[in-house]
Amino acid sequence: MIRKEIEKLEYKILHEKAAKSMEAKRDRDEIECDIRTKFQRDRDRILHSKSFRRLKHKTQVFMSPEGDHYRTRMTHTLEVSQIGRTIARALRLNEDLVEAIAMGHDLGHTPFGHAGEFILREGKTSYHHSKQSLRVVEKLENDGEGLNLTKEVRDGILKHSKGKSPLVVKGNMPITLEGEIVRLADKIAYINHDLEDAIRAKIIDETDVSKDIVKILGETKSERIKTIVTSVINSTIENKYKHIVMEEKIYRAMYNLRDWLFEHVYLSEPVVKELEKGKGIVRALYEYYAENYEEIPFYKRYLDKWGEYDPKQAAVDYVAGMTDRFAIKTYERIFIPRAWAIL
Repeated sequence: MIRKEIEKLEYKILHEKAAKSMEAKRDRDEIECDIRTKFQRDRDRILHSKSFRRLKHKTQVFMSPEGDHYRTRMTHTLEVSQIGRTIARALRLNEDLVEAIAMGHDLGHTPFGHAGEFILREGKTSYHHSKQSLRVVEKLENDGEGLNLTKEVRDGILKHSKGKSPLVVKGNMPITLEGEIVRLADKIAYINHDLEDAIRAKIIDETDVSKDIVKILGETKSERIKTIVTSVINSTIENKYKHIVMEEKIYRAMYNLRDWLFEHVYLSEPVVKELEKGKGIVRALYEYYAENYEEIPFYKRYLDKWGEYDPKQAAVDYVAGMTDRFAIKTYERIFIPRAWAIL
């Protein structure tokens, strides 16, 4: 059987601290695939899910961009996966687990990026996109059955969001080194591709970036990613795989670039102006569906299946799952008067 051969091979070629697919656990037992390992099946389940397909029409930074080359949540996800797999392969860790976590890490993002998340957090204070990503794969997908992913993948999805926290945070780290890889790959990806998109949008010029940052990380996106990834690989080996880490100098430069992007891109007038419009749409939709929850297409079906379903949570689930264009279309249908057709 091919799967069993792959599982045996993992013990021969992967590092001793790599997660092994044979040891992975699911909440619900199921018949194993003859060909694919558990982590490969998890990746495929996410890849074929409705939530994953919707990422192609969800904002990364620039809302509803006219240009074809700006990132969306889906292209961001693919870049995180690529960076993560590169690191995992060099460290002889489990690429399939890294890819599965990367593919699922942003499924819970709202339309209009973090602007939408900010509004839903107002309406339901516990909202966070990583928690919602976990909810998507555990509860919402597959018509309310969930995807029955392995514990290792679900843990990596939940703990992928790093923010400005230190490289290693006691008590809140992923349970696998592969999860730690995605935690860093997410930052490496968005810091670099958001910079590139901002230059394309002419919000900034590449010469605006601090010379101190350029000197350490490099002038081009390719150079910066290579510098950071190389540091992660070498530092983790030197650290004897205790955690996925990088040199302090590189880490500091990367976060200086992140802070610079917040000041000059994320909080710039053109970006904020459009995202405020997105906030207004998400707020109106959430408030509407929280009051008119019977109009949520899946509400009754999930209520019958689960036995309980808070209307406000249902509104969060529905609005968070919308793409930018579906949110705009729904807003227009509910709140914008239609011209009467002449018969």
